Amino acid sequence: MRVLGEHLIVELYDCDIDIISKVDSVQNIMLKAAKAAGTVAIDSIFHHFQPYGVSGVIVIAESHFAIHTWPEHRYASIDLYTCGEKSRPWAAFKVIKKMFKPKHFSVMKMERGLVP
Repeated sequence: MRVLGEHLIVELYDCDIDIISKVDSVQNIMLKAAKAAGTVAIDSIFHHFQPYGVSGVIVIAESHFAIHTWPEHRYASIDLYTCGEKSRPWAAFKVIKKMFKPKHFSVMKMERGLVP
């Protein structure tokens, strides 16, 4: 059996509130993560909620990266879903961990699309 995709579900706690509050910061970090993963960004959309919070998605040729932030809780949830043998979602995670500056985190890896 082989796997079509790898999906990292990332939980970041006690993040830098100034970073996860700003749509430009969140978008730039996620785009850097996509680049670090060796993926091809197709399009992205990010939105700043009032009074706070950011949600966004980057459509990559290899699938997608998505994020939702709750600055009031210093928390961010992130999906890094890549397909293909060349993409490196763990490299994206390293960028995200460094730039959002969480004090605690967890990552769950799921293998998607088991095929013969």
